Amino acid sequence: MCHATVEVKKWGNSYGVVIPKDKVVELGLSEKDIIDINILKKEKVSGYGIALGKKSFEREEPEHEDLW
Repeated sequence: MCHATVEVKKWGNSYGVVIPKDKVVELGLSEKDIIDINILKKEKVSGYGIALGKKSFEREEPEHEDLW
């Protein structure tokens, strides 16, 4: 068993995923193999705005400029 995070894409009237090549090799998969999959929808997390509304960064200790 292995893990991969992939994106769902529209294919015609259906949706599908692409299995990354390294996972295909790891599992020894070939065309027409039958596989079982578990599907878990992940929460979308965007790096932009993730800290929106949070207070700005403050240093806990003063800098040691005398060392420079």
